[in-house]
Amino acid sequence: MILSISGVVLLGIVVFIFFRKDGLKGSHAIICALFGFYLASTAIAPSIKAGGASLANLLGGIKI
Repeated sequence: MILSISGVVLLGIVVFIFFRKDGLKGSHAIICALFGFYLASTAIAPSIKAGGASLANLLGGIKI
C-alpha cells in the first residue's frame, strides 16, 4: 500500500514538472499513462502495480 501511494505521489510530481517545464512529449505521455493506471481501478491496473513493485524491488536490491 505504501509503495502504491508513494508511486502515485512521485508520478504526479513528475507529470506536473513535465507540464510546467518541458511541455508534454512522447516519453512523458507514457509516464502520464502510468499515473492514470495507478489512479484508476481498471482490470489492468493490478498488473501495472505488480510491475511497479517488481521494479522497485529490483532497484532496491542494487548495491552501489
